[in-house]
Amino acid sequence: MVKVVQPYVSNPIILIGGFLTIGWLLVAIFAPILAPYDPIRTLLPLAKPGAADRSGDVFWLGTDKLGRDILSRLIYGARTVVVFSTLATVTAYVVGVVLGLVAGYWRGWGDAVLSYIANVVLSFPVLVLYIVIIVVVGSSPFNIVLAVTFGSAPAIFRIVRGITIDVSSRDYVAAAVTQGESTWRIMLFDILPNASGPLAVDFCLRLGYTAITIGTLGFLGLGLPPPTPDWGTMVNEGRAMAIAFPHLVIFPCLAISSLMLGLSLLADGLREVSEAQGRRA
Repeated sequence: MVKVVQPYVSNPIILIGGFLTIGWLLVAIFAPILAPYDPIRTLLPLAKPGAADRSGDVFWLGTDKLGRDILSRLIYGARTVVVFSTLATVTAYVVGVVLGLVAGYWRGWGDAVLSYIANVVLSFPVLVLYIVIIVVVGSSPFNIVLAVTFGSAPAIFRIVRGITIDVSSRDYVAAAVTQGESTWRIMLFDILPNASGPLAVDFCLRLGYTAITIGTLGFLGLGLPPPTPDWGTMVNEGRAMAIAFPHLVIFPCLAISSLMLGLSLLADGLREVSEAQGRRA
């Protein structure tokens, strides 16, 4: 067990990325405890960082034009981004992995149809595809998850399909078939583990891209409905006054950037460890 974990905990890139990612995850989980104020309550309009009201309450990151505490909204915004990014990414992975295994193992006309659909979806710019879906079906948490799943699952499908085609021709898979193991057991326990390395790296990167996508949709006014705290919406609401009150956009942008940086570093570290283990093998 120690030998399995040691390459990961000794990698500084993984440690830094994990620290940033887990940090935001903890912020999202404990948001009600960490947030000093109600994120939708009007307190002191357009207060700069460090300002205090007559009662002595300090707003460490200032307030927005509606008087809402920016620190509290950032903390609750982490919950919005982390929850919906993770939910959307996991849903896309379930769809992409299942279809990729089925298409790569059974091949035939089903593989041809699924591959054609995946190629058609991937031919569109991802952000444009998300915007079109949200505009058509409306902005809601469910529809955001639906849009990300529809846009991300084809790329995951192609990764899993390619690995499945390669692994399914190996001797131990043929041996499992000879022993009478069920098709789903072979796909889940003999084939899928071989995709765990590439999929782990892709998951971290895709989770970061999804977080940025949710922020971008919020910036464009297509994110979660107000007054739900949303980092992208915070940037959009503050951009008109950014010159006079830069804190309105700086702190939400730093939050998005730090989460994306953490996930990117985590993906890079996992890729390094996976490549090193592959060379040793």
